[in-house]
Amino acid sequence: MDLAALEARIARVEDVEAIKQLKARYCEICDDSHNPDEIVKIFTEDGIWEGKGIGKAQGHAAIRELFVGFQKAMSYSQHMVMNPIIEIQGDTATGRWYIFVPSTFRHGNQAKWQAARYSEDYVRENGAWKIKHLRIAGPRMSADYETGWAS
Repeated sequence: MDLAALEARIARVEDVEAIKQLKARYCEICDDSHNPDEIVKIFTEDGIWEGKGIGKAQGHAAIRELFVGFQKAMSYSQHMVMNPIIEIQGDTATGRWYIFVPSTFRHGNQAKWQAARYSEDYVRENGAWKIKHLRIAGPRMSADYETGWAS
């Protein structure tokens, strides 16, 4: 194997790992009471957060406001993402993830189980990966804690 091919393989592995860390940071911010000041740091300036049935926000100010709303609506969440499929194309990338989230909504102290799928676009800015467009493709499952999802 030539050195250039090895360097390219290592760069790809490093990029995939950096995007996994970015997604882990996203989950950490969500579980830190949907911290509106931190969330904008991991999106591009013109980034988009879009969730089917939830809403759409573009740009730091709108994403921050969306997360203020999440903060008011939810008292607890534990975002767990898994099964990433990440594809790198130079300074852009795409990712797909499954998510499972136990959460508590403030209204009625309602505990829920939620599962969905993320589809995301990323861009490298000044050497760091950021989220360009995050899409949640509707809930695959949303159920009350007490009754579960089987019914």
